[in-house]
Amino acid sequence: MTHLTSELSYLKSTLIEMWNLVIDQIVESSEVLLKNDKELASEVLANEKRVDAYELKINMDCENILALQTPVANDLRFLLAVLKITYNLERIGDYAKSIVKFVNDSEGKFKKRELKESKLPVMFETAVNMLTEALEAFEKEDVKAAKDIFKRDVKLDKFNKNANTIIAGLISKKPESVINYLNLLSIIHKLERVGDQTKNISEEIIFYIEAQVLKHRKKELGLKK
Repeated sequence: MTHLTSELSYLKSTLIEMWNLVIDQIVESSEVLLKNDKELASEVLANEKRVDAYELKINMDCENILALQTPVANDLRFLLAVLKITYNLERIGDYAKSIVKFVNDSEGKFKKRELKESKLPVMFETAVNMLTEALEAFEKEDVKAAKDIFKRDVKLDKFNKNANTIIAGLISKKPESVINYLNLLSIIHKLERVGDQTKNISEEIIFYIEAQVLKHRKKELGLKK
């Protein structure tokens, strides 16, 4: 094993650690919302610093490899993909933090009926599945699995599109809880953004594996921006 190969292998394992942490952040932010768990909320907020630390370390490692090892072809594409995936994961970590803050700013625990009506449980499930499947696609270098992520994102987009109408209906029934419901709307928007960032990650996986810049081929593949 060459020194470059060893460095790239270590970089990949570090990125996977960050990825799993970010998945945990979204899972736990879901539990914070569903259970109004203040202790878990504090844990999510604290772990955001770990996500940021991973981003900083991975970026520094990539810069060192680029400067000292002069990688080319597939190795270079891998490094470029890792840099962008790390950025996307850090943004998703930010969304988890924001979700927890919206829950903390709300009064009391949301009713199961309200959460179900707003589609938040299924949105969380979809977002976590997308992130998990993207990680598997990255580890196995599975282009088909990466492309399948786009289909799941359509589901989140649909829920987000209908969110204003749903939340407006909840507010009309219980106007005294308008702040809480607006916080729910903000959480919906954050989860839609998790889907967008995961879709971006999938594009980078495909770029790395197939040397294709997917955003220039969206029309050809029948994908929407």
